[in-house]
Amino acid sequence: MQSVTQQFLHRLGIQTRGRGLTDMTREIAAVLASEGAGDGLLTVFIRHTSASLTIQENADPDVRTDLVAAFDRLAPETAPYVHTIEGPDDMPAHVKTALTDTSLSVPVERGRMVLGTWQGIYLFEHRSHPRRREVVLHFLGTGRG
Repeated sequence: MQSVTQQFLHRLGIQTRGRGLTDMTREIAAVLASEGAGDGLLTVFIRHTSASLTIQENADPDVRTDLVAAFDRLAPETAPYVHTIEGPDDMPAHVKTALTDTSLSVPVERGRMVLGTWQGIYLFEHRSHPRRREVVLHFLGTGRG
């Protein structure tokens, strides 16, 4: 059976609830399924500088709570930042994004992301208020043929 090279680009709009982690794993898996992805590499990219991406544990929600608290200690809103025009949560959000990732590479096998048992893909919102974020998915590999 001959493999067919496939490439696609898809944009996801993700609504956050403010500071915290939003699980996007199911939405991404649904795109892979609808596009007929086979084996390849998926790049996940966020088009923002005050939110980021991470692969984290998806079993115990306390992990996500502790991560948010740890990042708040690393980049508190009360620090003496120069860039304050967009509010007290903006510059700490930029620092937190710089400490994490704006893109992830995830292998895909038979149309499914090759994630560990307890791993999920999360949008890490660093701003205080809810936001609509755009995440771009780029797949390069084979189709299910």
